[in-house]
Parts: sequence; C-alpha cells; structure tokens
Amino acid sequence: MKPSGEQEASEAAPASPDDPWKECMEVAVQLALRAGQIIRKALTEEKQVSTKTSAADLVTETDHFVENLIVSALKEKFPSHRFIAEEATAAGSKCILNDSPTWIIDPVDGTCNFVHRFPTVAVSIGFAVNQELEFGVIYHCTEERLYTGRRGQGAFCNGKRLQVSKVTDISKALILTEIGPKRDPDTLKLFLSNMERLLRAQAHGVRVIGSSTLALCHLASGAADAYYQFGLHCWDLAAATVIIREAGGVVMDTSGGPLDLMSCRVVAAGTQEMATFIAQEIQTIHYRRDDEN
Repeated sequence: MKPSGEQEASEAAPASPDDPWKECMEVAVQLALRAGQIIRKALTEEKQVSTKTSAADLVTETDHFVENLIVSALKEKFPSHRFIAEEATAAGSKCILNDSPTWIIDPVDGTCNFVHRFPTVAVSIGFAVNQELEFGVIYHCTEERLYTGRRGQGAFCNGKRLQVSKVTDISKALILTEIGPKRDPDTLKLFLSNMERLLRAQAHGVRVIGSSTLALCHLASGAADAYYQFGLHCWDLAAATVIIREAGGVVMDTSGGPLDLMSCRVVAAGTQEMATFIAQEIQTIHYRRDDEN
C-alpha cells in the first residue's frame, strides 16, 4: 500500500534534467515502500531470531531477506555503485565509505521492536557521493509514513515539508536516545548517568523508542528537540542525517565537532545551542568505529 504522500514527496523537490541522482532517489523510494510491505506482513508472523554482538542485538530472517531484496535490486540498476548494509557488515563485509556512489542500508531498524511486534519499525536507505550524504529515505512501515530528504532540496513526510523545533533551552526540551547493544555494568552506568544529567538539567523528558532512525525523524518533524546516542551505526544515521539537516537541524559529533559517520556516536538537535549543550553535558560511551570491522 502506497502512502498518500508518496507522489507529493517526489514532486516536492524536483531535480533538474541533468541531475545524476534523481533516478537513484526514485528507486530508493520504491524499494523502501516495497520493503515496508514485507516488514508489515512479517510483523504478524512467527520469526526465527538470532543474536549478533549481544543478547540485545537481534537479527531475523526478515532482516536478511529485505536487505538482499534492496541490495540485489540496486546492484542490478546501478552495477558500479558500492554498498554498506547492516547484515552484510555483520557477516564480515568491510564498512568503507569512499568517493564512489555508496548506498547505506538498514533493512529493518528496530529489530527488537519487530521481534516483539512493537510497531515502531522502519527501513532506511541513505546515499552518499564523494563521502557526502546526498539523500535519505526512511519508511515507517506500520504508520506508512515516508520521510525523504535531498541535499539542498528540503525534507518531507508524505509530501509535507518538515521543520525542526527551535527550542534552545534544555528546560523546554524533549530528548530522545537509544540504549545501544552493550549492556555490561559500566556501560549501563554511563548510559543511566547521561539520562540523569539531562533530567537534572530540567529536561521535560527523555524517551527511548527502539528505532534510532524513527527517533531522528521525530526530531526532523519537530516532535522532539534533541537526540543523542553512543553505539548507533552509519546505517542508522545516514538517511536521517540528510532529513534532519534539510529540516533545518544540526547533526554533529558528541565532541562538539563535525559529524563522523563511522564514529558510532552522534548528537542531533533542532538548534546549535541545544546540540552543543547536550554534547558538553553527556559522558562518552566508547564503541568501536564502523570502519574498524
């Protein structure tokens, strides 16, 4: 089933006739919608569940099936392009971003939600050229919300333009985060300490919804004011980064410097002031870089 805004989303940011990536984005939208149908149907079915790096880092046959579907279709259409995909990386493929056109894919974001039939689940497709993110497509499978962002051309949800909030004061902010796959005592202590620091600063609340891509889309839509996480991967972040920036937001490293897509850490916010405050407030939780695999 196609979301009502799919056509509007593609028309909202028209590309010039010589735009080399227009077709790529159109294909990404169609594949995200097709993947969303499969995921939506699979939510109601029994699942074969395995673990990867920890007992909380889950994978299902649907993750593999959807990833293979997307990558196979893209390879057939764009044989010279490169790919970074979550399950292929988990299986040992190198996670390298160079100047070549590169697709960065999370087939099922929110796998733990998916396993438990908790409906906050998405498919995410990002695209980079010369190591610069060009566009992102994220499809919220159960609510049929199609989020798109194109560098220099705006961000949309089902055809309606997205705009981040302009909150600068932490005492007026709703903040989103995710726990991350590491659950050892020291990591959990740091995770909880970071939440406590923000709550002591009088944030309205801190939310964990189980899907980093959709949390970032909520930020892009203005429904939340900031997001931070340690332990997310480039496939969680690539598409959403374009969408947030095109909605007027800030995405940066937790050090306060420029975003490093491979660093497994991020702060994002509607305003520079909010992003900087959170970056200064939270303590670092160390994860191995994606490009060290």
